[in-house]
Amino acid sequence: MPSTPRSYCPINLSLEIFGDAWTLLVLRDMMFSGKRHFRELLKSDERISSNILADRLTRLVEHGLLTKSDDPTHKQKAIYSLTEKAIALLPIVVQIGAWGSRWVPDAKKLDVKGADGKTLSLVVDASTKVARGTTVIKAADLKAGERVVAAYMPMKGPDGAEMLMAKDVKAAAPAK
Repeated sequence: MPSTPRSYCPINLSLEIFGDAWTLLVLRDMMFSGKRHFRELLKSDERISSNILADRLTRLVEHGLLTKSDDPTHKQKAIYSLTEKAIALLPIVVQIGAWGSRWVPDAKKLDVKGADGKTLSLVVDASTKVARGTTVIKAADLKAGERVVAAYMPMKGPDGAEMLMAKDVKAAAPAK
């Protein structure tokens, strides 16, 4: 981000951190494909150049969206991980994908393979129960294999106001 932002509007300030296409694609690959190494991210369909990828990873680490740690299996590799701050962007990235699936004719279905080869997918389920007077527009679970990673439920309240209920589903911590 420049030392002096263009404006102090929260949307502008957010977009200065993650608003360019390459940054969103890096976050997408980490969220949905489980990519955590530089070389894995470099192999994306969009063919990001190595200097752009290095710059975006550095910026994401500087802004606290990623952490960078040494890979214990290889001295020269680093492992990038999403922070809670980046995971909070998941509903936004899912909504961008849903918008593209609906409005961009050439968009592929929002299913991708994770690093383990399992499909990560946005699964729509209309059977979710909600409070009386609330209408579910579409309920969606983001799944990694059979495990639900996050749940999203756009709905209309009794007063007709639209809202999005999102719930991050955390994996159980490994036993020590």
